[in-house]
Amino acid sequence: MKRLALSLTAVVALAGAIAAIAPDEAATLIEAGKLPAGYRDWRLISVAREEGELDDVRAILGNDAAIKAYREAQGATPAFPDGTIISRIAWSYDSSDENNKTFGGKKQSWVAGHPKNGVQFMVKDSKKYASTGGWKYAQFDDSIPVTDQAMLQSCYECHAKIQDRDYVFTRYAP
Repeated sequence: MKRLALSLTAVVALAGAIAAIAPDEAATLIEAGKLPAGYRDWRLISVAREEGELDDVRAILGNDAAIKAYREAQGATPAFPDGTIISRIAWSYDSSDENNKTFGGKKQSWVAGHPKNGVQFMVKDSKKYASTGGWKYAQFDDSIPVTDQAMLQSCYECHAKIQDRDYVFTRYAP
């Protein structure tokens, strides 16, 4: 009986150690230029509205590491660990004629319309991506990775303006 308990304990410890060092599958896929399945099921960090040239409404999602970092920060700047992934999904920002009818025709209801600007990701690996603040920037248009390095570098240039927030614009909205 003691042998069985010791064997089970060893197996559990080994499994835990392997899980702790195993690379995050989503990060590996993004780095390989593949859109990770299930990213749309990640938890919501916040929503945002961008005007001007972008003119969209967006959902910001995070993997478990991102959510944990935000929650532990309790409103302060999170300490995002390596393995954190933040995703941005955007849609056009459209007035809803159907919904506005219920408000007597007043133009006051806005909804997410067609997808815009692909799906974007930030993947944290402080050593591998040290030259871009510890983050890899990736975008997929219609599930195809964007390979335009100048465009991807422009992501870093914009995010570098908020270096004091670990290059992350979005604040957590619990």
